[in-house]
Amino acid sequence: MKIFHGTTEIAGQMGVLSSALKRKGHCSVGYNTFHSYLGYTDHLINTDEQGLKERYEEILDTYDLFHFHYGTTLSTDFSDLSEIRKRKKKMIMHHWGNDVRFHDQARRNNPYVYTGDSPPDEIIHAKLERISKHIKEAIVQDYEVYDYVKEYYEKVHVVPIAIEIASFQPSYPPVQKDRPLILHAPTNPDFKGTYYIEEAIERLKGQYDFHYRRIEKMKHEEVIKLYEEADIIIDQVRCGSYGLLSVESMALGKPVLTYIRPDLVSTFPAGLPIVNTNPDLLDEQVKQLLENPHLRRELGIRGRRYVETYHTNDVVAEQLLKIYENIKV
Repeated sequence: MKIFHGTTEIAGQMGVLSSALKRKGHCSVGYNTFHSYLGYTDHLINTDEQGLKERYEEILDTYDLFHFHYGTTLSTDFSDLSEIRKRKKKMIMHHWGNDVRFHDQARRNNPYVYTGDSPPDEIIHAKLERISKHIKEAIVQDYEVYDYVKEYYEKVHVVPIAIEIASFQPSYPPVQKDRPLILHAPTNPDFKGTYYIEEAIERLKGQYDFHYRRIEKMKHEEVIKLYEEADIIIDQVRCGSYGLLSVESMALGKPVLTYIRPDLVSTFPAGLPIVNTNPDLLDEQVKQLLENPHLRRELGIRGRRYVETYHTNDVVAEQLLKIYENIKV
């Protein structure tokens, strides 16, 4: 197959998925119009809206499957979707969270959630109505996102976040260490709950000897090197599900704290080794990890196995190929 990914690169997923799809014998390329300090470049053509317009006909002619991401397509008005349908080519939309996280619905399910990065509800609704008129199937990373889009598409597939596992060599926390290192890397402090995390850190500093580091505005490859030194990683404590940082932390063999909504815990594979926390529980759970170096190491080992089983991009690509095969045109 010739697979187009576009047009918004979220958490490096277009590139990571394209890498695995290429290994399986397919042509897969991401066209990205969203540029951030994270600096994703692998298997991507970084462009802009004008660049897409200039290559519009070439793209339509070249690719036979269009895997769109984050509610974006080749045209800002979605006029490309009817043209792709006319050409009887396959399409699917991949939603990632803030593009579809309805504010009121999110708050009903989660007292901690921050939705300030999502558009107004009426805009999300209008966009989903427009997209689903032409695209009948969608992909989401978990059941936190699933609920926002399930009424719009004929079928919604849950496919985990993917990583290139070979890029992550585990470095399990040592049992003997005088000052454990706690890391937190917020791409968006409000969404991640950085305020609550750092309040807890300040309270614990008077009781324990540890080092805390907050990482921001660094390229992805540079951040990974810093993660390797960590003994504890705190990801996001407001959303209600785990994201890329949690997956990468587990791949590196680190214990990770994240908030998983109680009603969603059973939707993940059994044995998820994340320490399920929230703003009200942070003190006690960070304290538990500081006091138990053997637990830190055990969680790191379990986390690595979990990622190898469920989040390796070759495993995820197999799920995608089955979905692609059954998309109707």
